[in-house]
Formats: sequence, structure tokens, C-alpha cells
Amino acid sequence: MPKERPLWRGPAFRLCLLSAALFLCLQLGMRRSWCPEEKPRAPPAAAAGRALPPALGTEQHPAGRRRVTYVRSGRRGSAAPGCCPPRPPGGRRRKTVRWHIELQPWASPTPSLNYEALRFLKYISTSQISCEHMNLNSLRGYSETAKKPWSICLDERFSLIHRIRSKQCRLYSLGLGNDDNQFEISMANSGCEVHRFDPSIKSAHVQEGRHLWYHRLSIDWRDPNPAIAAHKLHSNTKKLGTILNEFGHQKIDVLKADVESAEWKILENLILEDVVEQIGQLVFEVHIHWPGFEVSGNDSAVVRYWYSLLRELELKDFRLFHTYKDLSKPQMFLKKEAFNASSCYTLSWVNTRWK
Repeated sequence: MPKERPLWRGPAFRLCLLSAALFLCLQLGMRRSWCPEEKPRAPPAAAAGRALPPALGTEQHPAGRRRVTYVRSGRRGSAAPGCCPPRPPGGRRRKTVRWHIELQPWASPTPSLNYEALRFLKYISTSQISCEHMNLNSLRGYSETAKKPWSICLDERFSLIHRIRSKQCRLYSLGLGNDDNQFEISMANSGCEVHRFDPSIKSAHVQEGRHLWYHRLSIDWRDPNPAIAAHKLHSNTKKLGTILNEFGHQKIDVLKADVESAEWKILENLILEDVVEQIGQLVFEVHIHWPGFEVSGNDSAVVRYWYSLLRELELKDFRLFHTYKDLSKPQMFLKKEAFNASSCYTLSWVNTRWK
């Protein structure tokens, strides 16, 4: 007499087991899709060090945003504490990043350095909007000892003068070992929150007075990759968008930059990542005696690239209101004495949509 086959080895039992497993997976998937995710809570503010008043050192943000506390450094017998603790990942929604700017058509039917240079120089020498009040003498503590003019627009129709009066303005200054900081001191004495970024500063974060901070950071057009050994040497180099995110700052009233030919790639990064929309006024020193860091192509292509960058600013509603041609610098244009051009210009724009 043949043995009876066990029930668990039968095909019907296996089919029932498979159906039960499939039903369980469907139930779990439906629960995950219908249950809302819990929003992360804002971490507590840093307790170490001495915090600034909320109007200067911190900003009020909705849940999930971090408050930043700046710390006075330089006390004897204690290591300088960190200035700005990093924000938790995922705290800021990332925007879609463009990879290239839109190049403008050539200035002539065939590429020509002469036509490209004349178009570019005319563009940077022609104001696009008038500004009647650029004199900083009205600012408290201003000194005429500044080595070059850093013009900002103080007309009543733009918000900067109102934010200065209400002590709510913020200035970011990007530099590379430049001792000319009279503009930053004047803005700080007027009540603006001023942050100067310079990799040559000895301490990580130094506070001078109530409104002026120095940070040992270099602003670049890319963040360093810690997995690459060569990038570890540039661990104090970050993009401006990364700095804004870490500091918890949503807006900059004035961005001043004197970064010795790195300005073209930094400006490109600000445009491609839409960081420029968080800025009220730009004051940039541009250098045209050579293409600049990581700007490639022949001379006519380089000038076309410069011109296209500035036209991108115009598309973002920035208008050029002041140009300063530095005659104390060599009169060079792409390593040639040509076009009656200086090797250095200081350009000032105002964001006409800035509130």
C-alpha cells in the first residue's frame, strides 16, 4: 500500500502560502504609501559660547530649519570654538541644477576677437539703470581711506538703504588676502551684519566688534570631494550656496567679491544654481588680462563666454548701475595692450526684483 503524501508537499498548500505572502506585501506597501512622513524637528540651538542677538546672529525659520549661533573667539586659555554648526542633511530642498550657461550668438557672422571685445567692453561700460545715491559718506563710520570705490546703490526705491536704517542688512565679502577692508568696516559700523571670507585668516572664525566676522573660508565654484586626496588640501573651500545653507542665511543684501580671476567661475556657479536670486546687489572686481581659472577656449570664445555670463545676470533682473575702470592696473586685454582696456574693472549691479 503506497504511503500517503504529506499535505505540506502538495501544490495546493504551496499556492496558498504564496498567496498569503503576496497579500502581506501588498498590505505593507499600501500602508507606506498612505501614511504621511513625520517632519523632522528643529535641533536645539548651540549652547556653547556667547550667542548674538537674534537680529544679528540668527534668523527665525520654520520647523526643520536650524538657528545659527556665532561665537566670539580669541579668549585666552581656550580653543576657538566652531562658528556655525552644519545643518542636518535634507533640511533644504535642492533645486534643479543647470550644467551650462546659454552662450550668446557671436558678435559677427564669423568668430572675431575684435568684434567680441568691442561688444563686451561696451557692455561693461554702459549703465543699464541710473542710481543717484552711491556715496557712502552718509553711512556712519565711513572713511575715505578705502583704496578703491565699492559702489552700492542707496536709492530709496531699492531696499538696501531701508535695511541699513533698520539694522537688518547683511554683507558677504569674498577676498584673497586683501588688506583693504574699509568698506566692510563702514558697513559694519552702519549696523550691517558683515561676513568676510578669506583663506589667509589665521583663526577659523573671528569676531571684531558687534557686527563684523572673519571666516577662514575660500568661496569656490565647487565643493571639495573628501574622497580625493588632493581635495583634502582645500577642505576650507566651499561654494557660496553651501555656506548659506550651513549658516542658515536665506538672503544677502550685498555680495562683494575680489577673488583674483576666480570671479568668472564663481559667478557662473551662482547663476547655474540660482544662488544669485538670493542676493540684492553684486559688487565684483573682474579681471580681463587673462581668461581666468578654468576658462578655456581661444580668445574670441573666452570673451563670448564673459559676455554671456553678464547677459545671464540681466535675464535674472540684475542691472548694471556703476563701472569703475582701474587705471592703476596694467592696461591689458587677454595679455595684449589692445582696445584701450584696463586689466581690472569693478562692476556693480542691483537686483531690481529684490525685496
